[in-house]
Order: sequence, then structure tokens, then C-alpha cells
Amino acid sequence: MFSILHPLLAELARLPGKPVKLQVSNSAMASLHRGYPWLYAERVKAESHRGQPGDLGVVYDGKGRFVAVGLYDPFSPIRLRVLLASKPGPIDRAFFAERLAAALARRLPLQGTQTDGYRLVHGESDRFPGLVIDRYGDTAVVKIYTHAWVPYLHDCLASLLELQPLDRLVLRLSRGLREHPDSLHGLRDGQILYGEPIRGVLTCRENGLLFEVDPIHGQKTGFFLDQRDNRARVEQLARGKRVLNAFSYNGGFSLAAARGGAVEVTSLDQSGQALESSKRNFALNAQVPAIAAARHLTIEGDAFRAMAELVKQGQKYDLVIIDPPAFAVRRSQVREALYAYGRLAHLGVSLLVAGGDIVLASCSNPVSPEDFRAAVCAAAARAGRPLQRIRETGHALDHPLDFAESRYLKCLFARA
Repeated sequence: MFSILHPLLAELARLPGKPVKLQVSNSAMASLHRGYPWLYAERVKAESHRGQPGDLGVVYDGKGRFVAVGLYDPFSPIRLRVLLASKPGPIDRAFFAERLAAALARRLPLQGTQTDGYRLVHGESDRFPGLVIDRYGDTAVVKIYTHAWVPYLHDCLASLLELQPLDRLVLRLSRGLREHPDSLHGLRDGQILYGEPIRGVLTCRENGLLFEVDPIHGQKTGFFLDQRDNRARVEQLARGKRVLNAFSYNGGFSLAAARGGAVEVTSLDQSGQALESSKRNFALNAQVPAIAAARHLTIEGDAFRAMAELVKQGQKYDLVIIDPPAFAVRRSQVREALYAYGRLAHLGVSLLVAGGDIVLASCSNPVSPEDFRAAVCAAAARAGRPLQRIRETGHALDHPLDFAESRYLKCLFARA
């Protein structure tokens, strides 16, 4: 039915070979029995043969009983991404279609709202380990984090189009996949898998605000969808305030603050391109009176140095938002990350008027909410501006938390 999917996808769908039988450590066996979706390479004691990415990997216990089956990737430190555990079953188009339908059902509350930019499939938490699908209006961006998904893209995307009519599908590849291009069999980052090439500016709507999106070259899949609810909360805090948005990217928090009635919003980012995008996003929403009335300033530079310079200048803001990129992707980086969050909190409260509000976010997965809170609160106290917590938030409904490692986002709203 969907022959108009990129023809390469149908060709690659014939690739999976003989299943790879895996012998694993006792600790890994116990983890798989508990439903953990990853099997790390160091936990594998033996393999029946060296399979290809996308072959099915099957784990049996010492008595030959089925334990789990999943997508095998010999190039990844996650050797197996589990699809079924405890009870075997067919891995076919109907299998993926059923899981897609369940994932889309979780997003039903977003349909018919003023938001058409949101996550359709959130990897492991939607039982698609290593696969993310984000929607921007009538375009969906499919991002894969393992070569093992390549042979299954045709069936998954054909089912997606049956369940969720779309005009375009774009493929994005995680950085690690590009190290083994032969296993991509001609697929490219930014490739259009379905529909027409993007002409002009692609936009999505979030809580009624328009944002330009670059699904081909933009960070992640083109936008940071995970902060949607927190941007709406910032809007409720901004009336009559002077606002600083550090690590502003394309101005998501800045626009929300402006619509909320901020008199002045400063977007600070080291990327000149991101700041130009924020200006265009303000222009896209100029028909909103509060946005048109707000003064929007930009500062290009390293946030740490730029905020320190603002402190020296004696600048003060009623609301400071600090939403940096991940400082830690491994546990070995947590200590340095907490130090960085502390430095930012110290700078942030130093720029606040008495009784001002601060929003501090972290997307570093290895950093726990408790450690993040402790680090920023301690730093604020050392600056003589102890924090009074207003609320702590996490993920929106389109970023479900069914898998512990997907719990990366933390956001603290506080008064100093």
C-alpha cells in the first residue's frame, strides 16, 4: 500500500538473518526477567555466531527456556534491545503496529489542542527501544539510535502512516551510527523517507505559539519538545517582568514569557544561528499583542561568561531561566555536572531582584533530581540568596517515564 515510502526501505526489510543465540551472565538474566530492555555487551558470555545489525537476538536460560528476544547490534555497547521478555511471540508488522497504536493512544489528549508539535514514540518507554518519532505538524521525524532498526523501518513506518496520516517522514541518525555507514545501506541523516522535500520554512504549533523547525539539521529532531509544559508555566510567571533566558536556543521560553506579558526578554545563547531563529520566531508570532509589545534582546556568547559580565554590569531581572544542554551523559561526569549547575545557580540568583523567580533545568540523565536540587540550592545559599521552592516538574505526557533511564528532565521553579 505504501510503495511511495522510499524504495530502499522495502529492499532493506529483507536483511535480517538467522537469529543470534546469546548466553548471558546470571545478573543479566535476572535483569531481563524483571523486564529491563537493554542487554550490554559485557554481560554476554557467548554468541552462537556474529550476527548483523537487525538480526533478532534470543536469550535462553541454562535449561533452554526462553528469556527474551530483541534487536541485535554488534556495533553497540547495548548488544540487545529487548522487544519481548518471558513469553515469545512473532516480531512482524502486526507486532509493531499494535505497539504504535498503543503509543499514539497515549497522546490522544494532545489532539485537537493548539499543539501539533509533540513526541509520538518515546523509545524504551513506548516499547520501541532505540527509536524516537517526533511530530511537527504534518511532518514526522524518525530518529534511530541503533543500526538494528534499519530492516524494520519499512513495516513500522507503513503502519505509522496507516494509523497517523502524515505528509512527510524524515530520517535522523544518532551520531554513533555514522561510524559504521556500511550498515546503513545507503540511508542518510536527514533523508526524506516519504513525501516531498521541505520547501520554505517548516513550522509547528505549541500551546498556540508558532515555531520554525529544522528537522534536517536542527538539534535533536529539530526542536526541544520536552519543555512544552514548563514553557507554559513560565508564561504564567512573566507578567510585567524583565526576563533573562540563558541557553535560549530558538527562544521557546522567551516567546512564552513575552506572551505572558513580560516587558523585556533577553535571549542568551552561544549560537548566532539559534538567536536568529529566535528573532524569526518572534516575527512569526507578532500578531499576538503581548509578543509585539515585549522588547526582545539577544546576547551571543558563552552563558557562564555572559552571565558573569551581566552581574558585573549590575543588571537585574525579575525572572531568570537557565536551561543548559546535558553536562553529563555518563556517571563519571556527574560531579563536574553538579559543579556546573551550581555555578549557573549562583550566577542566576546574583542577577535576580529581591524576591525574583528562577527556573533551573537539567537534562543530564545520570544526575538525579535529588542531587540536582541539592547542588543548585546549596549554590544559591552560598550566594546569600536561598531558594524557596515553588514547584519541581519532570516530563510531559508525550515523554512517558516507563523506563528509568528515560527519566532525564528535571526542572525547579523557585523564588530567591
